[in-house]
Amino acid sequence: MIQGYSAEQMRAAEAPLIADGVPLMRRAAAGLAGVVRGLLPEAGGTVLVLAGTGNNGADALWAAAELGTGGATVTIAATGDETEPRALGAALAAGGTLLGGADGSPDAIGRLAASVDVVIDGILGTGTSASPALRGRAREIVAALLPIVTVSARPRVVAVDIPSGIDPTTGAAPDPHVLPADVTVTFGGYKAGLLVEPGSRLAGEVRLVDIGLAGELARMLPIIELEG
Repeated sequence: MIQGYSAEQMRAAEAPLIADGVPLMRRAAAGLAGVVRGLLPEAGGTVLVLAGTGNNGADALWAAAELGTGGATVTIAATGDETEPRALGAALAAGGTLLGGADGSPDAIGRLAASVDVVIDGILGTGTSASPALRGRAREIVAALLPIVTVSARPRVVAVDIPSGIDPTTGAAPDPHVLPADVTVTFGGYKAGLLVEPGSRLAGEVRLVDIGLAGELARMLPIIELEG
């Protein structure tokens, strides 16, 4: 059985491990980087990282650092006012480029997306609650990318934990500005919103990365169960 948990349950499962200093973010980033690496050509490939201000953006940036160290060409588009500084520093130290000025405009990011192998959607995560979830610059960037990713086999879109804008518990997508993912790399356990429409359709192939939450989740009652 595939068991899906609410956003609140996932946060509760993470809390004691975070309190004990377990490096959940680095585990998640390593798993994300591994999946993305499998979608890139052997020569290294090109990756566009959409990095939000929260933990998903940090996950994406730590993964970008691993990918850059491994030979990928990584470009970073910050979708908010700031990004996690240590993760951004690691990504830049590994050869990543942070877009700015005219190159960082939504239209320019959209044009760049048409030429890369993979776009990593690290804008929003399981803390999503507002409707519409995507606002301001983040929403403008997604609007610019939608015509690219929905009409071409390139780039592949990899969502971090859950596609940005999807309700992680219900799977609802109250706003059409959601990048449909080819692959969603989710951490620790399946978010219930990835298992029901429209979230399941927008998530594409869901790959679960074990970050050490199994023991905590085993004590909880999932809100949805599906045949595996």
